[in-house]
Formats: sequence, C-alpha cells, structure tokens
Amino acid sequence: MSIQPVDVLYTAVATAEGGRDGRVATNDGQLDVVVNPPKEMGGSGAGTNPEQLFAAGYSACFQGALGVVARQEKADISGSTVTAEVGIGKTPAGGFGIKVALSAHIPNVDNATAEALLEKAHQVCPYSNATRGNIEVTISVA
Repeated sequence: MSIQPVDVLYTAVATAEGGRDGRVATNDGQLDVVVNPPKEMGGSGAGTNPEQLFAAGYSACFQGALGVVARQEKADISGSTVTAEVGIGKTPAGGFGIKVALSAHIPNVDNATAEALLEKAHQVCPYSNATRGNIEVTISVA
C-alpha cells in the first residue's frame, strides 16, 4: 500500500509533556488535558488517556464521514451515533498495539442500508484511511 498525497486543508497541533503521565494541549488553547494511564495499566486513572482521545477523535471523524456518505446516498441518519472502542495491549513482537471496534446506531434505516453506509464511510473516513492495514478495525451496526 502506498501513501497517497494529501492536499492539507487544516493542521492540528498538540504538544505533550510527561508522556502517558503528564499533559497534552493544543496550540490554540481549545484542548488542555491531564493524561494518566488507566488503572489497568498501572496508573491512577485520574486523567484521560491517549486511547480515550483516539476513540473520541475516531468516533467523531467516522460520524462525519457517515454524514458525507448519507448525503450522497440521500439516506436519513438523523439521530445516529458512532461509538469507538479502542483497546491497547501487547503485540507478539513485544511492543504495544491498539485495535478499534466501531459501532453505529442509525435508527432511520434498515440493517442492510446501515451496513452499506458504514462500509462506504470506512472508505471515506481519514482515521480509517490512516489505520487501514496497520491495526485491526471492526465495524458493526449497533
């Protein structure tokens, strides 16, 4: 798989200090959060963690892609939600990796239509394109 060029429309900038046990903030001041490993990974769980931030970004981005596809298909996705579950764990090679499970609730379409919309959104979503072939991503209708 080759990397495709991107005509950049916007660039987000965030700076972390202290790694998984510190703070991360955007240069525009819109986001400034304490990060802390979850209890399952030996942290206090007092702050947010990178996996939660990734899940928030992926779910929002995928919902946006779903909206783009729904407009093209003239499908009613009002009241829909997308949930991203991001898991982290050890890889067989000894490092760490993540996997994602996306599920969408789309109340105004039948199951087959919802599945088709999700597959098309998965082709449009920048997060899906960035992770394709790199991590396990599953998609389902809630």
